[in-house]
Amino acid sequence: MNFLPSGISFFLSLFICWFTSRVGSSWWYMGRTTLGSQVICDNIPGLVNKQRQLCHQHPNMMQSIGVGITEWIRECQHQFQHHRWNCNTMARDHTLFGRVLLRSSREAAFVYAISSAGVVYSLTQACSQGELESCSCDPKKKGSSRDSKGTFDWGGCSDNIDYGIQFAQAFVDARERKERDARALMNLHNNRAGRKAVKRFLKLECKCHGVSGSCTVRTCWLAMADFRKTGDYLRRKYNGAIQVVMNQYGTGFTVAYKKFKKPTKNDLVYFENSPDYCIRDHEAGSLGTAGRICNLTSRGADNCEVMCCGRGYDTASFSRMTQCECKFHWCCAVHCKDCHEVVHVQTCKALKNTDWLDQT
Repeated sequence: MNFLPSGISFFLSLFICWFTSRVGSSWWYMGRTTLGSQVICDNIPGLVNKQRQLCHQHPNMMQSIGVGITEWIRECQHQFQHHRWNCNTMARDHTLFGRVLLRSSREAAFVYAISSAGVVYSLTQACSQGELESCSCDPKKKGSSRDSKGTFDWGGCSDNIDYGIQFAQAFVDARERKERDARALMNLHNNRAGRKAVKRFLKLECKCHGVSGSCTVRTCWLAMADFRKTGDYLRRKYNGAIQVVMNQYGTGFTVAYKKFKKPTKNDLVYFENSPDYCIRDHEAGSLGTAGRICNLTSRGADNCEVMCCGRGYDTASFSRMTQCECKFHWCCAVHCKDCHEVVHVQTCKALKNTDWLDQT
């Protein structure tokens, strides 16, 4: 089953290339004028009419979205750093991830979810920090409320995550809602799962008031957790992603196999099986694992046998200076010796034959 790329994979990859080449320049200062915002929005490639309209109305939002993009790419690479597919971006490739997102795989599902979450997170954060004129702290958090510890007063600045979700949904989903094909429905589902993941980790933070910290009165606010929690959660959802097919009416999903559970709004869904990512394959979007560092003693995906796909590995040794035999001396210093340490690094071999699938 082949699906044409749509939505966030096309838009965000082009937007990143455009944004990163201009962030920190005078372009965003131009955005404070009507003419400046028109120049900015008309020059971002890949926008559909709805996205361009929102850009014209909220030009400063684009900078926050750009921050969100760099955040989710960093998180994606952290989550998959020890796996064959490591969320690597492709240098000098306008599609950012090469052809990997053309396949409706669980990797594509994760990228759509984490990218949508990253946009929500950065927009909400910008609202709370007063960086955007169209939003601020959550205006609904007023008066008093209760939790398991008793009554508290709303105060401080609660993160206005509903605004972040609303704008991210309108902006990111715009292309998918225009397409409405099978891949667009998959993308919309995973986008929503990503947005919901951020809201899942809102936490109540409080400050106590009273004699000697007795906490007779509490002032509380809602704050987003560190984005790492969202990344960890979506990584688990990736592990349990559910393969689906379109239903007979073309309006939704049904599980690909009867033994699978029906996906919820929090689950990631995908249509196609992933390649093994062992060798460089331009058509599949695989960079391969040749030259990747592996771990001889690991029992995980970075184990040399697993990472190198049975091709074997090379070992390189080098020495480095480290501090050792450190002792605490009263008072107050720590004295260490300089020691030489020999480090052995294993890297995956390439295929022995040259008839492989690199078609670049």
